[in-house]
Amino acid sequence: MARPNRFLVRCKLVDSSEVVEAHLADPGRLTELLLPGVILYVEHANNPNRKTKWSVILVKDNATGILVSVRSTLANQLAGQALQMQAISELSDWQFDRAEFTLGNSRLDFLLKNKIGEQKLVEVKSCTLVHNKVAMFPDAVTARGQKHVRELTNLQLNGDYSCAILFIVQRADAKFFRPADHIDPTFGQLLREAHKQGVLILAYKSIVTLSGIKLGGTLPLDLR
Repeated sequence: MARPNRFLVRCKLVDSSEVVEAHLADPGRLTELLLPGVILYVEHANNPNRKTKWSVILVKDNATGILVSVRSTLANQLAGQALQMQAISELSDWQFDRAEFTLGNSRLDFLLKNKIGEQKLVEVKSCTLVHNKVAMFPDAVTARGQKHVRELTNLQLNGDYSCAILFIVQRADAKFFRPADHIDPTFGQLLREAHKQGVLILAYKSIVTLSGIKLGGTLPLDLR
């Protein structure tokens, strides 16, 4: 297995021993997952216009044997479905209004409303990094993530919207969540400040199998 760039993996198919290039949707470092000899699960792409004919769907963690989803867009899909079903207990009083809500120069993942017309903005982050049962975000310095947290904190303070950040951990072995201060201390500081100013911080793990992925339970937070 090799990774020529952030969005490309070179791997060998088990059935044919053919070496193929596969698209990787998660641009994170994934250094704890994409190790030599790691087992990947890939899906053939039927789009004739694609440069790569395969997509990486899952990685089997060498250390734990846990299946990890590396489709970062799935985090938003899982969150969107759960929000529409009001299946996230901390947000069960809020109704789904729309996805990809534009506010000024920013685009937020979801807009919710409650029965008295109040509005809540929800930003979703996909998380794959777990060490010793601790889920952590990010796995690389994220200027974009820092920007999102700053924006949500400012919106919360302005009072027109309440805000939430929802971390979707795309694996089942996490026991709690905390920011990855050893990787991006600025993000950790911003997240704690957001929490202090009233932004709701949530983390949910996922149940990942070869048959599919579904949202699991909520994870306790360590924001000390």
